[in-house]
Amino acid sequence: MRVDVLGVGFDNLTMMEAVEQGMALLNSPGAHYVATPNPEIVELCRENPAARQAVNGADLVLADGIGVIKGAAMLGTPLRDRVPGIEFATGLMARMAKDHRSLYLLGAKPGVAEAAAKNLKERYFGLKIAGTHDGYFQDDIPVVNAIRASGADVVFVCLGAPKQELWMAKYGAETGAHLLCGLGGSLNVFAGVAERAPKFWRDHGLEWFYRLCKEPSRLGRMMKLPLFLIHVQQEKKKNEG
Repeated sequence: MRVDVLGVGFDNLTMMEAVEQGMALLNSPGAHYVATPNPEIVELCRENPAARQAVNGADLVLADGIGVIKGAAMLGTPLRDRVPGIEFATGLMARMAKDHRSLYLLGAKPGVAEAAAKNLKERYFGLKIAGTHDGYFQDDIPVVNAIRASGADVVFVCLGAPKQELWMAKYGAETGAHLLCGLGGSLNVFAGVAERAPKFWRDHGLEWFYRLCKEPSRLGRMMKLPLFLIHVQQEKKKNEG
């Protein structure tokens, strides 16, 4: 049973359980995909039915962001753990490397996926990089065909929301991969062109504030967080009434 937060259903898992589930999906027949919504994506889903359907249609929906955890608690249906997409991805790659599984990197600006591939191969001995492609493409089919030809087991789809969720829902099976993961800007971090907040900020749920300090231009996007909490409070009152 998923935990509903403003119309988006989250799987109530710890990080370790999420990685286990990811590996189980990878080793299952067919194509599966993972969504990692934060409050900004939940707000987007409230306004965009197609995005909401794509997110809720994922085989795994993980709570990426302290705001989602706070929102679920306010609604009286607490989630057990925050599962940031980038940490889920690192846990998954560590397991994939042991089994010599292959990964395709899709997204970001030209050159970023290649830089990420180089770093990941060095970090996860045994992990195979099946191929890379930047996110600046107009025609989906050649990209789908390239992934299928690569024989990748897993695809990290880093196209931003809701494009990545809609893309995985539409083309996942055609790629031939068993698992696709929507991971936003993670390739920039893996490539070393962006950095995560230091551990202290992450542990105290302040990663969003650190990113805002580093990139003041994100203010417009960050305003989605207080809006999200207002909508959660409204939903709580409605449920109580």
